[in-house]
Amino acid sequence: MNNVANSRRNAARAERLQQKVNAGFVDKQYPEVASIVISMSYNQRGILKSLPRIVNFFPSSYALFRVDCLSKGCTDGGFDLSQVITSMIRNRRAVTNGKLNCEGNGISADHSDIIYEVTIQYT
Repeated sequence: MNNVANSRRNAARAERLQQKVNAGFVDKQYPEVASIVISMSYNQRGILKSLPRIVNFFPSSYALFRVDCLSKGCTDGGFDLSQVITSMIRNRRAVTNGKLNCEGNGISADHSDIIYEVTIQYT
């Protein structure tokens, strides 16, 4: 069973790396962007205290704006901020905020969410 679990983990890791490579780099996709900061509060059902998280994207970062879910039982989960960020760049907005539910499968529907604020600095 460990070999099967390791194979699945390795396949998932390889797929995530391929998604990053396919997305390209921030400086190539969005040359007008100097930095992107995602500040969020991660909330998991059954846990009263939210977890603050900050994710930074620089010109040399992959342009894949997806944040992983922290729930152990979540499969294929996470929070995809790609549409939020590309819309901000298209409209040259500096700050936006909102809430997203985890897209994952597994333990139960609606098991976690984030309240986020995205800040973009332009060149």
